[in-house]
Amino acid sequence: MSKYKNKKIEIDGLVFDSQAEARYYTYLSDLMQKGVVTAIIPQPRYLLQESFRKNGILFRKIEYVADFAVQYEDGRSEVVDVKGMETTDFKIKRKLFEKKYPELSLKVVKHVKKFGGWVTIEEYKKFKKEEKKVAK
Repeated sequence: MSKYKNKKIEIDGLVFDSQAEARYYTYLSDLMQKGVVTAIIPQPRYLLQESFRKNGILFRKIEYVADFAVQYEDGRSEVVDVKGMETTDFKIKRKLFEKKYPELSLKVVKHVKKFGGWVTIEEYKKFKKEEKKVAK
């Protein structure tokens, strides 16, 4: 069990860190069977900062490990991270990723049934903001 109480799940010989990741993999697999997705690469690694030495101290490299890299039949690709919530570490790594890899599209998703299923974090925040307005 992880620090967020997620249980690891195995599907198709792949181990996922959470049920949400496993569900998104299943979602992508369905799109692959329909021909919309042509490749699913689990756990792609992206170097954010090289290791370096300063004053005799070795500082290790910083990497970002996304949940998936996805290739679509129309030629586009995206990097996908499935999140229940954005941690401070993730927010920092996302900024570093966006700066270092401007050519790559990073999509952060979460599954919210009342909002129609898979939504981006940005869409989720917008929906929540609108809900608050309606509640007032």
